Amino acid sequence: MYDSPAEIAHLTSSDKFDAALAIHLYKGGRLLQGSRIPFGIIFGGTDVNEDIKCKEKRQVMGAVLERARFAVAFTVEMKELAAAEWVGVSSFYTGIKTTPSETFDWYTFLQNAAIPAASGPVHLFLLVCGLRRVKDPLYLVEAFSEWHRKDPSVHLGIIGPAVRVPSSLCLCCCRAPGVHVLQELPQQELHAALRSCLALVNSSSSEGMSAAILEAMDLEVPVLARNIPGNAAIIKHKETGLLFSTAQEFVALSKSLMNDPVLEKGIVTRAKEYVEKHHSWEGERKTYQSLVQRLQ
Repeated sequence: MYDSPAEIAHLTSSDKFDAALAIHLYKGGRLLQGSRIPFGIIFGGTDVNEDIKCKEKRQVMGAVLERARFAVAFTVEMKELAAAEWVGVSSFYTGIKTTPSETFDWYTFLQNAAIPAASGPVHLFLLVCGLRRVKDPLYLVEAFSEWHRKDPSVHLGIIGPAVRVPSSLCLCCCRAPGVHVLQELPQQELHAALRSCLALVNSSSSEGMSAAILEAMDLEVPVLARNIPGNAAIIKHKETGLLFSTAQEFVALSKSLMNDPVLEKGIVTRAKEYVEKHHSWEGERKTYQSLVQRLQ
């Protein structure tokens, strides 16, 4: 709703506001410049991974951090990236909570997605992401379509909102055999769809910490993720998930997952244990409560 620091400064000039939290050091944090109230910053991922490369944005983010009471990074790696440029960055893992719908109909979902469920078994991989360039939804499309031509049972569903993305990108996905651009789902239905699919896919070129990955782990769904720092920070290859560096490696690992139930069982069991230990939403709540005390 707001586009400039002046608008936020005017908004917070009343006595209705005591403090603020900004998510994403540049997109959210820049709007708090000039505001009279104390605030804390929560990194988003692209701010540390991408925006820091731009001199103008880096200067703005540095100015915001000078005034912030605290700054939060979700991984040690992200904290170290930020600390190399700025100081005073804390770090903790984010928590998640999954609530799959109990009334979700998997076969209706496949029918609405135009996936031929009746002709035989369906092996659906779900790529959950906002359709924007940094999520790189086209990364796997060509290789996956080639695989689908040889094995029509495999399908890739790309599900999420279109965020500042050219229509040609969506069109390219829609025309690829075996690849389906699906409508957004409410969170509970999305969790239910995840629980029914073969695996969760992440093909991002840059990532902070993917909530979709953590949710899949909690739902005991295997994760295949691109081997980038943000993903490797929470996935140990062949222990809590599978990391791929090329589209061809993704296909090979997917085939291994489909044909090796022991591998799948081991991955989802260890991933569930990891999430329960490191990504508790109760723990996150307590951490934020303690951080907010610093704003008083």
